[in-house]
Amino acid sequence: MKQFSIVIAGGGSTFTPGIVLMLLENLNRFPIRRLTFYDNDGARQEVVAEACKILLKEKAPQIDFAYTTDPQTAFTDVDFVMAHIRVGKYPMRELDEKIPLRHGVLGQETCGPGGIAYGMRSIGGVLELVKYMEQYSPNAWMLNYSNPAAIVAEATRALCPQSKILNICDMPIGIENRMASILGYSSRKDFDVMYYGLNHFGWWKTITNKQGENLMPKLREYVAQHGYVPPTPEAGQHVEASWNDTFAKAKAVYALDPETLPNTYLKYYLFPDDVVAHSDPTHTRANEVMEGREKHVFGECRKVIEQKTAAGCALEVDEHASYIVDLARAIAFNTKERMLLIVENQGSIENFNTDAMVEIPCLIGSNGPEPLRVGAIPTFQHGMMSQQVAVEKLVVEAWTEKSYQKLWQAITLSKIVPSASVAKAILDDLIEANKDFWPTLE
Repeated sequence: MKQFSIVIAGGGSTFTPGIVLMLLENLNRFPIRRLTFYDNDGARQEVVAEACKILLKEKAPQIDFAYTTDPQTAFTDVDFVMAHIRVGKYPMRELDEKIPLRHGVLGQETCGPGGIAYGMRSIGGVLELVKYMEQYSPNAWMLNYSNPAAIVAEATRALCPQSKILNICDMPIGIENRMASILGYSSRKDFDVMYYGLNHFGWWKTITNKQGENLMPKLREYVAQHGYVPPTPEAGQHVEASWNDTFAKAKAVYALDPETLPNTYLKYYLFPDDVVAHSDPTHTRANEVMEGREKHVFGECRKVIEQKTAAGCALEVDEHASYIVDLARAIAFNTKERMLLIVENQGSIENFNTDAMVEIPCLIGSNGPEPLRVGAIPTFQHGMMSQQVAVEKLVVEAWTEKSYQKLWQAITLSKIVPSASVAKAILDDLIEANKDFWPTLE
């Protein structure tokens, strides 16, 4: 079986050790000859990379491992770029969340003004990675799961349409894992789904098991009472109190359209007043992550380095990230695996914008994704999606044209912002906070 060379762009991420462990668990399915970390923050990356070096030496010494801040070294002779960068890191996420809250608007990582601010930082970073990949390994594929995926996907569609980049998100996978627990299945792969929408903004239309049985009635009955909180608590990535609230809130989101099952992120668009009322403007989810995941992962990495062994360390496999291996395998071995991807609509949703980047099921092979037909969607979802697609397109146009006007329009059009005057006040604060990251707007 062929062995692959991978670069993880975002080598200093708190998610990187979990992804490495996940890759190691799947070596029989996806063999790796070389693994390289790339990050523009060398000091941060070094802590994660030195721990992972010990981990790899103990678990898979045959893999050639390196880490670097040099693009040519990182991106030369690569088959896959796995990109999960966070431009500005968690301190900027904290501002994304807290600045809107000052104005009575919810602050969230990928939704509303916070997501727009993050998108304006991410576009340039992801496009830079695409440039490096195409310069040094033109046959490679980029598997991008950098947030905010919707804005990044629209940017890659508009600005590098021929590039071999696939945009994907683990949020539907996380919810489907919970659905499997609710239904008593061992894996989400025991059923097939028809899902449509935008990234962090979608609905399950049908869910059937491999025998063709409709599982939606049982799921709808459960979600109507409990949201996506399974009978047995889930261990893993999304376990903070705020995440449990989000999964429980799916009950209220579901009530608005009981014919489908919603992505949890819709709560931010449909109940923003409730989210703001329950938010602490001095302590947001970014603070939870910095005090929790960030502290834990870097603490464990330093422990591995000090002890010179990974034995007994508490770094965990990122099971949510297993979809990355599924995606890479589908491309490498032409498996035609069915997966949710963010792709250009082009008629898959027949009554929606052809050039919108939608999240829908695709069959993945060596030539990339083949989107499946979703059909027509209801007026409610169509209206919500149309508004949100316009926001995403305006953000990319604002970044490309360095347009203050278009970014103001984007924030004004966001469903969670009450008026153009509030949008302008938030924008002016965000410009000041992001002056080291955004293009200068005119």
